[in-house]
Amino acid sequence: MDQGLRNSSSRETTAHSSEERSKVEAGTSEQGLYGPDSLLSGASPHPPPPSTRFSRLADSFRARSPQLYHVADRAVKYIRGPRPKVDLPDPVPLLGRTYNFKGRRFAIALEPAIIRFTRPLTVAWLFVLLVAAYIISFSFLVRAQWYTIPASSFVGCTSVFWTGDAGCGLDGSLCAPFSNSSFDFRCPAQCNSVVLQNPRVVGDESVDFVPLLVGGGDSQKTYRADSFICASAVQAGFFSDSTGGCASVNLVGNFTNYLPTTAFGLSSIGFPSVFPMSFRFSPSDVLTHCTDLRTPALAFNILITCLLFLVLRPKAIVTWWCLVCIGFWHIALFSQPQATPPPLDVAFGAFLPALFVCYGFWRVAVRFTLPLFANAPFEAMIWYLAPYWTGVLTNLTMDQIPIDRLTAADIKQQPGGVLALIIIVLILFVLVVNQIRVIRKTGWLPYYLGWYIIGGLVALVLALLPGLQFRLHHYIISMVLFPGVGFPTRLSAIYQGFLLGMFLNDVAAFGFDSILQTAADLVDGGTTGSPLPAFLTNSTTYNASVALANQTISWYDMPTAIATQGWNGFALLVDDVEVYAGTALNYSLAALEAGLPHFFRLAYAMDGTPGDFTMPVTLWPNGTWVDPLPGAS
Repeated sequence: MDQGLRNSSSRETTAHSSEERSKVEAGTSEQGLYGPDSLLSGASPHPPPPSTRFSRLADSFRARSPQLYHVADRAVKYIRGPRPKVDLPDPVPLLGRTYNFKGRRFAIALEPAIIRFTRPLTVAWLFVLLVAAYIISFSFLVRAQWYTIPASSFVGCTSVFWTGDAGCGLDGSLCAPFSNSSFDFRCPAQCNSVVLQNPRVVGDESVDFVPLLVGGGDSQKTYRADSFICASAVQAGFFSDSTGGCASVNLVGNFTNYLPTTAFGLSSIGFPSVFPMSFRFSPSDVLTHCTDLRTPALAFNILITCLLFLVLRPKAIVTWWCLVCIGFWHIALFSQPQATPPPLDVAFGAFLPALFVCYGFWRVAVRFTLPLFANAPFEAMIWYLAPYWTGVLTNLTMDQIPIDRLTAADIKQQPGGVLALIIIVLILFVLVVNQIRVIRKTGWLPYYLGWYIIGGLVALVLALLPGLQFRLHHYIISMVLFPGVGFPTRLSAIYQGFLLGMFLNDVAAFGFDSILQTAADLVDGGTTGSPLPAFLTNSTTYNASVALANQTISWYDMPTAIATQGWNGFALLVDDVEVYAGTALNYSLAALEAGLPHFFRLAYAMDGTPGDFTMPVTLWPNGTWVDPLPGAS
C-alpha cells in the first residue's frame, strides 16, 4: 500500500513531514499524565497552559499521592502509545528477500519470479474474460447440482415422515398415509453431521446431538417414521455420506420392536413397542444425476481463488470483491444452502446487505493490509485463503467443537461445551492481547478502546432487556472484530481471511438473524418452560394384578392458577403417539397390546395445542410401573 492511501484514511498521522514531527516531538517529549512537565521538577521550556479545573484536580492528585500518580501516568503513557501516531512498516516478502545464515548470504526470489512469469496474464481484458467464463462454469455446476431432477425429489438432512411429540396430531392423522406409499428421493451430502439440537424422547430414552435414527437393525432394515430419512439411508448402505445420493423409501405402516444397529459411522437406538408408521429403502430406478457436487464445486472455487492471487493478481479491491462473491454463493448454493433446492430469492435477499457490510470491512480494515502484499502474491494466497476457506466451511471445520449456539443453555447442555468455551476464550484472549500490542505501537489504542468500550456498554444494555435473549451470532462477531485487524501485519491478514469466511458462512446459510431473540425463537424443538401436569397413577397405586385391558390411568386436575394462564385441557402420548386430547382426567388402556412395554407422557393443552410433556412413565409387560423423572421432554 502506498503512503498516499494510508494518509487518506482516518488513521492519519498528526505530523506529515520530518520537520513537523521534530517540532511536535520537541514540544511534547516529556508531557505527563494531564499536561506538560507533570513529572518534571524543573522549569518547562514552554509556558504552562492556562489552569483548568481538570488540571487542578490532576495537580491535587499528584500532590496527595505522588507514587500512585506516577503509576497512573506511566500506564496512560503506555496505553496512549507513541505521539505523534505512527504507521507500522510494510511487511517484507519472506520469499523475496536475502537471508544471512552462519555468515553466508542467500536469496530467495520466489515472489519476484511469480510476478515476472505471470505479468502477461494480469491484463484487464483477460481478467474480464475469465470472470465471464467462471460465471458460466459455475452456473453449469449449479444446474447439475439442483436442476436436473424434479425439485420435489429433494429432501433435507432433517426430513422425516413423522414429526416429534404431538406434531402429527391425534392418532397421527396429519401424517397419513401410514403404509402402501413410496417416494423416490435425493439426499445431499454430509447429512451425518446434522444432529438434534435439543433432547428428543423415544420411548424411555432421551437422545441428543446425534442424527435421530430409530431401528434399522432387523433383516429388512425397518426404521421408525420419525427417523432422519437421509441418515437412515446412509446407515442402510444405499449411498455414502460424502456424495449423497438417491433411493426409494417405502412406507410399511405398523411395526413392533425396532432394533438398534451401528453401520457406516452411525448408530441407531431401539424402540421395543409398537409404532403406526415405518419405512424401508430400495434402490431408485427413476432418478439420475444423484451425486452431490459440493466437493467438486469446492475444489473448483479453491482453484479459482488461488489463481486469483497467484496469476491474475487484480487490484486489491477487485480481489476482495471476488472473495466476497465466491464465498457467499458457494455457501448459498453448495456447502450450506438454506433449503434443498436452494431458495434463490432468500439468497439474494441476504446478498445485498452482505455486500454493504463487506464494503465496510474494506474501509475499516482490508484496504490497510491486502494491498501491501501486491509484491508477495504467494504469501497473500497463504495468509488469506487458508483461513478464508476455513471460515467459509465453518459447518465442517468447527463441527467437532461442542458449541452450536452461544447461549448459556446450549453450552451447558452439550457434553464438553463449557470446556470448549474456556479453551476458545483463552485462545481469543491471547490473540486479542497480541493485536492490542500491535495497535498500541501505532498510537491508536485509545481510539479503539473507546469505541469497543462504548460497544460493550451497548451490548450490556441489550442483554439486560426483559423478555429477550442476547444472541451473539457469528456474523456479529466478525463485524465486531474486523475494525481491530486493519493493520499491516501477517496476523491481520490471517484474521481478515477467517473473519470474512465466518461472516459469509453465517449470513449465506442463516441470514441476518436478530441480535435479540425471544425464548420462543430459540426453542428449535426444545422445551418452552410451560407448566407440567402430574399423573395420579403411580408405582404405588397401579395394580399389576389387573389385566391390561381393564386398566385405566389417571392424572390430577388442573390447578386454578394454571387454568387462569389459558390452559384448558390435556394431551396424552402413548408410545410417542398422541392418543388423547381433551378435558378428561383418565384414559383406558384397553386398546394397548399386552406383552409389550408402553410409555406415557402428559401435557397441558391450550385450545388443543400441547405445551411441554412430562418425562415418560414406563409400564413394563410384567406390570411394573416406573414413575417419570422430573422435568419436561
